[in-house]
Amino acid sequence: SGAACAALLAVSVIAAQAADIVIGVPNWPSVAATANILKVVMEDNFGVEVELQNATNPVVFEAMDTGSMHVHPEVWLPNQANLHDSFVKQKGTVKMNPNGVEAFQGMCVTKGTAERTGIKNLSDLADPDMAKHFDTNGDGKGEVWIGASGWASTNVEKIRAKSYGYDETMELVEMDETLALAGVDAAVAKKANLAFFCYTPHHLFALHELVILKEPSYDTAKWKVIQPTDDPQWLEKSEAPVAWDLAYLHVHYAASLDKSFPEVASMLSNVKLNTELVSGMTYAIVVDKADPAEYAKQWVKENAKLVNSWMK
Repeated sequence: SGAACAALLAVSVIAAQAADIVIGVPNWPSVAATANILKVVMEDNFGVEVELQNATNPVVFEAMDTGSMHVHPEVWLPNQANLHDSFVKQKGTVKMNPNGVEAFQGMCVTKGTAERTGIKNLSDLADPDMAKHFDTNGDGKGEVWIGASGWASTNVEKIRAKSYGYDETMELVEMDETLALAGVDAAVAKKANLAFFCYTPHHLFALHELVILKEPSYDTAKWKVIQPTDDPQWLEKSEAPVAWDLAYLHVHYAASLDKSFPEVASMLSNVKLNTELVSGMTYAIVVDKADPAEYAKQWVKENAKLVNSWMK
């Protein structure tokens, strides 16, 4: 029938308009900033059409494997080691850019909180008397933000809470980062006590005076972290009573780009950023409320020399 024919035509037109390159964007500010910058660089230099799509880490990796997405702008290692090992090392369908951005992860309190409560160590939260200082809903337990759901680090923070013993005294709150950061602003304004997961590269350290809670140094022998995707009994079997090791953030991309868009693949393998640059990007987008697409154009202009160095 004519209707069926028209419908088929419509489908083929849509397929033809699919972007050349799709960048996966998980739910934290720095990955979104980098995604927008990579989009501008690709569109300006290689005449390709680039689309950004929100998705979780596992979805982006699976999509790079099947070819429906092509870039993950910020893979945190060791956090995403299970996905990296599956798709980069075992399957070989995803490639990693070797230039990592150094990242810190830990638990913070506001400077005011440290002064009011005397908290110094992360393990202090396991003391019920200390935990009471962080109780905002009157249930006798303190609250601590451990990250957004879907982050590998959030699972690790559950393991760390169990290892230090504050899973007994504190409610481990998972929520979207936007809400959690609004909570930090409110706590600073109201002089309320707050403990929360913190990391760099991030604008929060430029915005507020934060105190990182002290912990025993990272020790490979004591860091036994299993992710839920690897074992249903991950939490019982895991143990991490020490600080995080430094993490490194790497651009990953579909190996198929080597054939379909070799110049783009070459650029993606050469991208090099640092903690300060990425923190600056998140500050502009989150604090200054810059439009991400407009900001990316401006950033690429201002950092032309750096961007050119990626075009080896």
